Amino acid sequence: TSPNSAFLLAALTAGGGITGYIRTGSVPSIAAGLTVGALVNNPPPFFIPVAPLRPNSTNPAFLSPQQYGLGGYRIQTRQPYGIELALLASVILAGSSVPRALRTQKLLPVGLSVVAAYGLWEFGGRWNAGRG
Repeated sequence: TSPNSAFLLAALTAGGGITGYIRTGSVPSIAAGLTVGALVNNPPPFFIPVAPLRPNSTNPAFLSPQQYGLGGYRIQTRQPYGIELALLASVILAGSSVPRALRTQKLLPVGLSVVAAYGLWEFGGRWNAGRG
């Protein structure tokens, strides 16, 4: 179902950003991963405790995969713009990961491109069906 797909994509996207940060120390990777996984208005009813964004810090912080997560939450609670938020997250993720996947052919950008393609198919189809 769409809410479950959105929550799964939120976790995968946030996980990809966290993995990119851990492997390379890339702040843009974690910022993009958590931002695409996120959009802070009515956050979903779950939070993931993880280390903060600063390297070598041990203080806990709460990060929420919110853009896909918010889309899933809004779909689940039948609030407006849930499908649109999840589709927007897919467009943003595809715009950043597909060119990188084509250029580097590394596993993480390719995997995130697959996640984006699934989101475009799932939420694009639902959005298009709702218009007709």
